[in-house]
Amino acid sequence: MPNMTLAIPEDLKDKMDRFKEINWSEVARQAIREKTQLLERMNQMLAGSALNDASIKASAARIKKNVSKKHKMG
Repeated sequence: MPNMTLAIPEDLKDKMDRFKEINWSEVARQAIREKTQLLERMNQMLAGSALNDASIKASAARIKKNVSKKHKMG
């Protein structure tokens, strides 16, 4: 499995250190997996679409807002 290194702010690292029982690598893998699945679904929905840049950006903003809400709730 390939490795990936992330740079995170010091304050976030301090918060993560308070939760030693959490496998942060798995949290990152899951977040990346969910994001790529979302992007793949978006690509499928937009394939062959006649949408213009403005409507694509508006749709992306709505999706991003909904994903953000989901992560704040969970």
